[in-house]
Amino acid sequence: MARRTDNGRGRLNRGRVLQAAVTLADESGLESLSMRRLPQELGVVPMALYKHVANKEELLDGMVDVIVGEIDPPVRDAGWKSAVRQRVLSARRVLLRHPRARQVLESRTNRTPAVLGYMDSCIGMFLAGGFSVDLTHHVMHALGSRMWGFTQELFEDRASAAAGTPPGMPAALLRQMAERYPNVTQVAMAAAHDDGSVVGPGCDDQFEFEFALDL
Repeated sequence: MARRTDNGRGRLNRGRVLQAAVTLADESGLESLSMRRLPQELGVVPMALYKHVANKEELLDGMVDVIVGEIDPPVRDAGWKSAVRQRVLSARRVLLRHPRARQVLESRTNRTPAVLGYMDSCIGMFLAGGFSVDLTHHVMHALGSRMWGFTQELFEDRASAAAGTPPGMPAALLRQMAERYPNVTQVAMAAAHDDGSVVGPGCDDQFEFEFALDL
């Protein structure tokens, strides 16, 4: 059933279209988002959508702008460490609110004004903190995807994560692993367990993210 979130076809605008797209992706997954499905959710005919976005690529770019727009602005009168930390953790909270946001961000090659503005602001915090342009360049490489609130982890594929010893692993197999990969096994067995981890079994996502950010 159409939601008619626009409260009438005449009031439909680009902002409503993009927000509806983000909501649909949040609720049903990015694969459910299409130029056919979205008009149904808005309660409008398909052609009405094309007045505001030309195609799905433009729709996805616009969704990125909506998501980035939810990140808190830099904290005024804060030292560079505190300012950067708070800004990045705000980005992470936004991504946790929108579980499909990372997929959208990673799929984009076009740098929209909102994306460029956020990057410019992050760079500005380091420059204002006394970093040289060259050092800031290196810092941005080190931050990588953390700037957007997520980390491209080494062990994201649980099936191939050598460090992820599944519950109930036979003792003999565990001993074999310990003998062959003693360091991996030691670290994996020492980790605090978090069933909801996307990093890998035995990892606390938020702690690992903040630890890397602080480092």
